[in-house]
Amino acid sequence: MASTVKLVNGLTEGERRGRPYTLPTGEGLVAVATEVLQGISGRSGLTADEAAELAAVARELRVVFEAVAAGDVDTAAGQLNRLLAQTRARPRLERHDGQPWHLHFPGAGGTLTADWGASCATGLAVVLGGEMYDRLGVCTAPHCDRVYVDTSRNGTRRFCGTACQNRVKAAAFRARAHSS
Repeated sequence: MASTVKLVNGLTEGERRGRPYTLPTGEGLVAVATEVLQGISGRSGLTADEAAELAAVARELRVVFEAVAAGDVDTAAGQLNRLLAQTRARPRLERHDGQPWHLHFPGAGGTLTADWGASCATGLAVVLGGEMYDRLGVCTAPHCDRVYVDTSRNGTRRFCGTACQNRVKAAAFRARAHSS
C-alpha cells in the first residue's frame, strides 16, 4: 500500500503541505516518475510515454482514496473494478532479490503501467473488500490533498504526514493565543 500512496502522491496534481503541487511535463515528468519508482522498486530509465501512463494510473487510483474519504465506498469499488478489468490483474507467486515467495499481481501484456496499475488496484481492492477500508484517506489539513493509508493502532489518522499535522496544530495554537 505504501507504493500506491507514493505513486498517487508523487504523480498527481493538487496541493501538498499548504502549497500547490503541479506535475511537470516532458523530461520533468520523467524525472519525477523515475524518482517515485526508484523510491519504491529501484527501477529507473523510464520513457516519456511510461511516465505519462503512470501519471494517468495515479489519477485513476486517486479517485479511490477520494471516494473512500468522502464516504462513497460504492464509487471506490466501481473505480477499482474498472481498473482491475482494464489491467487484467492476475496473481502470481514470485521470488526475487533473495526474498521468499510472495504474491505479485502483474497486468496483462507485461508493460510497466499495466503491472503497476494491476498491483496497486489489487492492493486497494483487498483493503476496500475488508474491514479496514476506512483506513484509506485524504489529508484533512487545509491546502493539502495528499493521500495516506492509516496504519495506526486506533485508526484516527487525519493527515498525510507530520508536516501537515504540525502545520494544523501550530495554526490552532496561534488562533487560541490570538483570541485570548
